[in-house]
Amino acid sequence: MPYTLNTDTFDLQQLITAQLGPRAMVEAFIARGFYETTVAAHLKEYRRLKNAKRIFTGFVCMGVGAFISFVSCVLTLLNFMPAMFSIILYGFTSLGILLILVGLYLVFE
Repeated sequence: MPYTLNTDTFDLQQLITAQLGPRAMVEAFIARGFYETTVAAHLKEYRRLKNAKRIFTGFVCMGVGAFISFVSCVLTLLNFMPAMFSIILYGFTSLGILLILVGLYLVFE
């Protein structure tokens, strides 16, 4: 039967807020009396938590960029202010695409 390790996220959140590096975290876990296998599991969970924050930010950027691009498309098709046509078409669309690309970078990095 496989043995699963239970990681304590409270300890990890404390170490994330302390902004310790991976080596300092290993030393902190060994000082607390953890075994090497549990230290490796905690490091893996630490990396997952750090990446989860960045991925959430990436998805938010992609959503905002998609919304801005959609609004730009609708406003361009309606063309209710001909003087603002170029700003809406090129400015808002470019801004939306840039936000989408930033979000994709954060998600896939």
